[in-house]
Amino acid sequence: MPRSVNTVAARHKRKRIMKMAKGYFGRRKNVWTVAKNAVEKGLLYAYRDRKVKKRDFRALWIQRINAAARINGLSYSQLMGGLKKANINLNRKVLADLALNHPEAFTGIVEKVK
Repeated sequence: MPRSVNTVAARHKRKRIMKMAKGYFGRRKNVWTVAKNAVEKGLLYAYRDRKVKKRDFRALWIQRINAAARINGLSYSQLMGGLKKANINLNRKVLADLALNHPEAFTGIVEKVK
């Protein structure tokens, strides 16, 4: 009896990986083993950087809040501590948006904290 190989599934898997490798440079786009490694590495980077993106945005928000708070005479830590004491529940994303796009509203919040 001849050897049975699931060619349909194997071809589907290869086509899926090769489709993901479109746009890569050199052999990464058309040689199976190189493309497979490149796509796997790319997927690992994508997974990792979805987490890093959250860290980066939080750091950006904190920098923006700190800059706006210092303009109003407080440090970032004093502002955040004051917000907790005043029971004002605004997250960093909203605070950073207020600081950047609505400075008068941010100043009002800082005045409540002082």
